[in-house]
Amino acid sequence: MKACNQCGKCCIAYSDGGLSASTAEIDWWEDFRPEIHKYVSQGKIWTSPTTGEQLVHCPWLHKIPNQNKYGCTIYHDRPDDCRHYPVDIQQMIKDNCEMLEPRDLTNQSKAQKKLDILMSESRPPILG
Repeated sequence: MKACNQCGKCCIAYSDGGLSASTAEIDWWEDFRPEIHKYVSQGKIWTSPTTGEQLVHCPWLHKIPNQNKYGCTIYHDRPDDCRHYPVDIQQMIKDNCEMLEPRDLTNQSKAQKKLDILMSESRPPILG
């Protein structure tokens, strides 16, 4: 498995209503990041501040000039849905994630273990 190359595929695939934020995240944005909170409507994220309609693209995803990369302008305050992606190899395959290598597809169990280690600092601990 390769490191993330910031291709933006995951952000593009899920930014049109495929993401959610917890009430705690939304409340925190309201108190500390009102510029993010204005894109929340009735508990749904990435909606138009003027119409309340779901946006087609995340307002925080921006193509890096002269590169084939994307950046997130709220990276440190992004919702947990973004922070925890990718969850599993099947999701990465579905999203055509560029982190995957051919060997990851032939041994998905091993690839999942590597992904779990790679993402261990971004995800909450597994209880039980």
